[in-house]
Amino acid sequence: MATSTSAPQPQQTPSLTGTPVVPGVGYGPVVVARGEVSSTAVAAFGTGGFADPDAALAAYDDAAAAVAAGYAAKAERATGHVAEVMTASAGLASDRGLRGAVRKNLRDGDDLLASVHGAVEQFVAVFTQLGGLMAERVTDLLDIERRLVARLVGEPEPGLPTLPAPSILVAEDLAPADTAGLDPALVLALVTERGGPTSHTAIIARQLAIPCVVGVEDVLEIAPGTVVLVDGARGSVQVEPDPGWARQQVTAAARDRAAHDAWTGPGRTADGLAVKILANVADAPSAALAAQGPVEGVGLFRTELCFLNQTAEPSVEEQAGIYERVLGAFGAGQHVVVRTLDAGSDKPVAFATLPGEENPALGVRGLRLSFGNPGLMDRQLDAVAMAATATGTETWVMAPMVATVAEAADFGAKVRARGMKAGVMVEVPSAALLAHRMLEEVDFLSIGTNDLTQYTMAADRMASQLAHLTDAWQPAVLQLIAITAEAGRRAGKPVGVCGEAAADPLLACVLVGMGITSLSMAAAAAPPVGARLAAVTSEQCEDAAEAALAATDPASGRAAVLELLG
Repeated sequence: MATSTSAPQPQQTPSLTGTPVVPGVGYGPVVVARGEVSSTAVAAFGTGGFADPDAALAAYDDAAAAVAAGYAAKAERATGHVAEVMTASAGLASDRGLRGAVRKNLRDGDDLLASVHGAVEQFVAVFTQLGGLMAERVTDLLDIERRLVARLVGEPEPGLPTLPAPSILVAEDLAPADTAGLDPALVLALVTERGGPTSHTAIIARQLAIPCVVGVEDVLEIAPGTVVLVDGARGSVQVEPDPGWARQQVTAAARDRAAHDAWTGPGRTADGLAVKILANVADAPSAALAAQGPVEGVGLFRTELCFLNQTAEPSVEEQAGIYERVLGAFGAGQHVVVRTLDAGSDKPVAFATLPGEENPALGVRGLRLSFGNPGLMDRQLDAVAMAATATGTETWVMAPMVATVAEAADFGAKVRARGMKAGVMVEVPSAALLAHRMLEEVDFLSIGTNDLTQYTMAADRMASQLAHLTDAWQPAVLQLIAITAEAGRRAGKPVGVCGEAAADPLLACVLVGMGITSLSMAAAAAPPVGARLAAVTSEQCEDAAEAALAATDPASGRAAVLELLG
């Protein structure tokens, strides 16, 4: 790849480093996204001149309704992770608890803007204390506050700056509403000061195939208009590089991109080892889009994303209709892996999740919802089976957040009784350590690297100072993946990866070298991953796996594999 074989710069220039997220090269002027409301407008608004707290609260209600409607409109135009986050943000903007905190502050004598700020800060403190996936919602809350304030003071809601020409977009972090509006034709690369490799910004950048580096300290110190070169594979930002050298990098990256775009599948290494390249989907539109690409099916159908707006559980027949539209997009020789409801934590589903948990990331989520409500799982499995029968699509079903062999056995029996292949997700470290016993009870395993990394390293995804810990290249995480893959090899059963790690072309080679049999990712990531695997042999992948496992940290692991694979 061009990013690993390029010549050094003729002269050294300042360089910043962060966590690489999406490979590729971007070269152009910096545009900084700050997204704050005009201080002049805030000062002019003052206290708002409301006669009493009820009048101020009414103004807040109007602003909150408008902000929520804006998020909902974006959700309707989006699919996949973007739609999920927009829907969740719409719910937060109209949250009764947030409104109650604003009302209390108003009655305590605070003015409207101070009341809104105090309420948001209260929720930020709670979400931060909860940690895990809930801590990711802090960015959403702060974005909601900015939009509420803008509505109240009579300004347009903040957002991405208008890009006059193709540019490098730099930000502290991007709110989901902003990432939903990114235009890959104008955003040559994306660099953030905060966030980790599994943050909302990173996930959406992968969906859009925009080169991206996160967790870059001091990147906001770069003056707007400064020309930089961003290398999304190495995680580097070169400030004012030699123009001739930079253009060489862009040309080499364009050749790589052309090779990626020309890849049509199926997934296999240069010496013919088959590796299924699959898509992650959330609904019928994303399934239809994925089916047009060079994937061999679906490795992760996130069923909970179909129900974020549902207040009551749909009937078995209604659910079956939803699942049919996803399964029906795929035909002979392809299969779809359906994940049962992964509701809870930052993905609340009104008819399933429990309110008021102290630590929802470690609480009753995923499979654990069925412990107190077994009918919820039974009805979903009945609906999936109906959809599989109606479409004739080969359907595998897996459960999230499985922690014990007994849980795997119980779930496997239920799925097999309905005539489908059963599997479990490996997200909890205990599942990886007991993978050999899990495979005695189910037909396949699928590794969710986002949660497995978070739980293994005990690090919040949104803590930018811990981005190096939330990196799937961490040797401890790779060791758990290797244990799981080896269990699959010994049992003669497939083990896939469906987390964000599968979308990293370099890491994909490492995973295949460990024995992973399928990789599932955002559809846009399939060509780069498939093309990268096609350029290496299975023996090279095994060597890459050994190098990554022997590394002491993610950066040295990447460097060692880059040097090996060239």
